[in-house]
Amino acid sequence: MLKNHPKGLLVSFFANMGERFGYYTMLAIFTLFLQAKYGYSAATATQIFSIFLAAVYFMPLFGGIIADKVLGYGKTISIGLVVMFVGYLLLAIPSVQSGGLVLVLTALAVIAIGTGLFKGNLQALVGSMYDDPKYSKNRDNAFNIFYMGINIGAMFAPTAADFVSNMILKKYNLFYKGDIPALAHKFLNGDTSVVHRLTELAAAQPAKFNNLNEFATTYINALSTSYHYAFGVACISLIISMIVFWGLRKYYKQADMTEKQKAASETHKNQVVTMPPEQVRERLIALGLVFFVVIFFWMAFHQNGAAMTIFARDYIIDHVGKFTNLWFDLFGLLPIFLSIVGLYFVFRKNNSNKSRLIGGMVFIVFAILAYLRLRTYGESNDFTPQKFQHFNPFFIVALTPVVVGIFSWLGRKGKEPSSPKKIGIGMIITACAFLILVIGSLSLIGYSPKELSETRAGENILLSPYWLISTYFTLTIAELFLSPIGISFVSKVAPPHLKGSAQGGWFAATAVGNYAVGLIGLLWARIPLWAFWLILVVFCSLSAAFIFSVLKRLEKVTNKA
Repeated sequence: MLKNHPKGLLVSFFANMGERFGYYTMLAIFTLFLQAKYGYSAATATQIFSIFLAAVYFMPLFGGIIADKVLGYGKTISIGLVVMFVGYLLLAIPSVQSGGLVLVLTALAVIAIGTGLFKGNLQALVGSMYDDPKYSKNRDNAFNIFYMGINIGAMFAPTAADFVSNMILKKYNLFYKGDIPALAHKFLNGDTSVVHRLTELAAAQPAKFNNLNEFATTYINALSTSYHYAFGVACISLIISMIVFWGLRKYYKQADMTEKQKAASETHKNQVVTMPPEQVRERLIALGLVFFVVIFFWMAFHQNGAAMTIFARDYIIDHVGKFTNLWFDLFGLLPIFLSIVGLYFVFRKNNSNKSRLIGGMVFIVFAILAYLRLRTYGESNDFTPQKFQHFNPFFIVALTPVVVGIFSWLGRKGKEPSSPKKIGIGMIITACAFLILVIGSLSLIGYSPKELSETRAGENILLSPYWLISTYFTLTIAELFLSPIGISFVSKVAPPHLKGSAQGGWFAATAVGNYAVGLIGLLWARIPLWAFWLILVVFCSLSAAFIFSVLKRLEKVTNKA
């Protein structure tokens, strides 16, 4: 899969993987943290979530301009890593119930600025590596591989957040139960209707308390502290990213030059590419059309940290049997995946006997590890809502080689879809993903968040976790058709002197979509659940129709690039 790719791709891969691990560790629990510590409603929490996401993805526009006009890619990326480290450090500082909000908001702003300097410019740097004619034909596949690095980091993030959070709660002699934070806040605000249920939940905890007021206050503070410590994981992962990016600069140094830097260099000024204004305008319009479409993808996709996480907490069964628990335990899921990989090499055509033997050994070793892990499970196994967020990155990692292989096979036959067509197909698949939740929510008519007053639904109406797992699976396929392909499209079509700014434009479009997450979130407690998911189906379907309506224009620009 890495044949005919520059070594700098792997440096970017691992630098990005470390940064994304920290970011998604934070994101996995962010809305849960806001509701647990500050007692915010789902609508308020998703508003803050969407504003933060919008800032994180809008700032790369400014980061790209700074790189293009002033500092260059490498220096801007390096400064971004340091700034992000400071932001996560501030976020990790614990505070008592309802306290530290100013510090939290300051930390979020610093993280957004640092991400703006880092994220788009790293992608621009990868794109510059593939301006070399020796590598240019592998640009789409390169961004699929680069994207897999993002998701390897993201795959372990919910497990890391869960581990740290549970470890801190255990020190307080407590364990996580999704009902408690909302009920505790209601009780502390004078709502006596929750006394009976909160008393039951308090009695089930290992720690004992003199009264409900003590229990509610202690639990909120303990859970909030556990989330703060989980945020600190990002600091460690960023140090790893710094070591990789700074220590292995020689592998990407040749691509770390903007057009402005080339023009100022006697050695490289003959490499500067100039374009007539008409061509620049044509390319910018094509980019704008694609940016418009991806707004609706990210509006839908990033419900994973907002509505889909709240849906998991309030409407999905929180305990499963042995075999289903494998899905929620990465240390059981990964051995199964790796054993399947080993089996693939056993039966793969044209493989040498040595490769088949190694594949067989891999299959046996990881199948045994999966079995041993399975034996450690009980008949009933609890899991936290953030665990659902490791499905998307796991599926990305598992499916990327398959998708890259299919695209390569189609390319050899001259039948590979163009980048804009892949994006259109991705929007159709996104609509199908949320259609699964529409169907699943039909059994919840009469149990909307408004009717339940945003507390957890009764055991008798909770849905199987497979409704969300299948949604994440379908959404992942859509993402592979859209996100890495879109980034590749931007790196190819962007005017050479605006590479960083164009990647920033991609993220600015993402930012608009992320802010729209919160706008859609305002409907969470106002309409039936099936109607909430149906709105996303409609938006994704309309945006797919739009991109197919301008497909010829986009393909014309792509073919010229």
